[in-house]
Amino acid sequence: MGRAGKALKHVLQQYNISQNRLAVTMGVARSTVNQWVNEVSDPLADSIPEIVNALDVLEPSAAQIFLQMYIQRNGTHSS
Repeated sequence: MGRAGKALKHVLQQYNISQNRLAVTMGVARSTVNQWVNEVSDPLADSIPEIVNALDVLEPSAAQIFLQMYIQRNGTHSS
């Protein structure tokens, strides 16, 4: 759990974007974003582009950082 959650939590904090603001921009429930950020559940693969698009609307730099962190986390296999 939490592959995308850590990256999402980081960019929301770094760019001072509220979970509610992201949820409204994405058209999802705030509780859904909260579950991702707190690593209760991972966003479905289909949601990743939606997260990137919403972040791009709110703060383009946040979208880039999220995507870089997400790809890095997915591409790194720790033993």
